[in-house]
Amino acid sequence: MPALRLERIVKRYGRVKAVDDLSLEVQEGELLTLLGPSGCGKTTVLRCVSGFVRPDGGQIYLGDRKITEIPTEKRRIGLVFQNYALWPHMTVFDNLAFGLQIKRLTKDVIKQKVDGSLALVQLGGLEDRFPRQLSGGQQQRVALARALVLEPDILLLDEPLSNLDALLREQMRFEIAQIHKHAGITTIYVTHDQTEAMVISDRIAVMEKGRIMQLGSPLEIYSKPANKFVAGFMGTTNFLHGKVAKIDKEYTVVTTEDGLAITGRGHGIEKGAEVDVAIRPESIKFLSPTEATDYTNEPNVFEVEVARASYVGELIDYQLRIKNHLIRAKGEVRVARGVGVRIHIKLDADQLAVLCR
Repeated sequence: MPALRLERIVKRYGRVKAVDDLSLEVQEGELLTLLGPSGCGKTTVLRCVSGFVRPDGGQIYLGDRKITEIPTEKRRIGLVFQNYALWPHMTVFDNLAFGLQIKRLTKDVIKQKVDGSLALVQLGGLEDRFPRQLSGGQQQRVALARALVLEPDILLLDEPLSNLDALLREQMRFEIAQIHKHAGITTIYVTHDQTEAMVISDRIAVMEKGRIMQLGSPLEIYSKPANKFVAGFMGTTNFLHGKVAKIDKEYTVVTTEDGLAITGRGHGIEKGAEVDVAIRPESIKFLSPTEATDYTNEPNVFEVEVARASYVGELIDYQLRIKNHLIRAKGEVRVARGVGVRIHIKLDADQLAVLCR
């Protein structure tokens, strides 16, 4: 039985469907991320699960218990907000202990639970500090510990790293993943940051216009996008439009209007269909003159012109002109070429996704 089940959830705001007939199952102990741009409905889904928003249609189950009509305080759900919502006049210990005191637990039990939660988030010894005496990352971990100390059935995190600077966000991604691993609690995480989702998630639900566009592991979402929206949202992607000219087992050959023949992987696509070929920068290999000769008769080998070359540290960010198209690629500094130079590249067919329009 899934830990959480959403059945055909609908939420309207006037004429706008913020959530449109959405169904989803979250497994016990899983960290599932709702990922998408602003306005895609991900936070509304989280608020429906928490009870802050009542859906206009559908049902929500926590285990075998229907919670659609149950108020927030009776759902056994832990919440971590964007702004952490710590009480500034209370110490770290009192912030965590407050919910346990409402349950009328003994002081010894409260201390044991608070100490355990602080140890889990690596904040032992800071229980007497006030929130103003903590860094942003420490405040974020206190908010997480306060949710975990109540031992909820499910944990909901609404863009908890959005207020941190870039370097601290990167550090906290790994810490949240580690904390989840140790706690083992079923978690729904909301973010618009693709890298964040890739790092922490067991599965990702990519959302747009109130619907789930694709649900799968980070590797599946990135390497096998279901459609152009997912491919474009998950990192830098080049798209070349064309028609399916040939289907050979697991490979599909696409021809563009200006005569390029590109081989990639496509599923459920018929010959003659209009498609987009998704080409990620890392699937583009720069060839030496010798390699270009060796690969002459192989598919996906093209001569290109360097239209732009920007130094970005360890790599050069290229813009390459291939017939009437411009595509982005990344190469090592040692293979840098000047603007206007013509070179050869090879596209990895196994990394090219052929997508229906």
